[in-house]
Amino acid sequence: MANIKSAKKRILVINKKTEVNKSRKSEIKTYIKKFEKAVAEGNYDLAKELLVMCEKKLYQAAAKNTIHKNAAARKVSRLTLKLNKAA
Repeated sequence: MANIKSAKKRILVINKKTEVNKSRKSEIKTYIKKFEKAVAEGNYDLAKELLVMCEKKLYQAAAKNTIHKNAAARKVSRLTLKLNKAA
């Protein structure tokens, strides 16, 4: 455990940021699962809407440094490819 006041503060800040990042990642995973389910069921209109949401959430997470920007771009690319192959 830290003894220095500034180190204690950093621990609190890191814990808050960790919770926010976990929440963002969880939300993204949920949207991706919904997208994949819609594609599997053949509901392409819903899948297109969910793809837009996934893309938005991924790029927002990349902008906030929750995930790397190239990782976000890669995931969006793979999801788009999945929808195009299915449709």
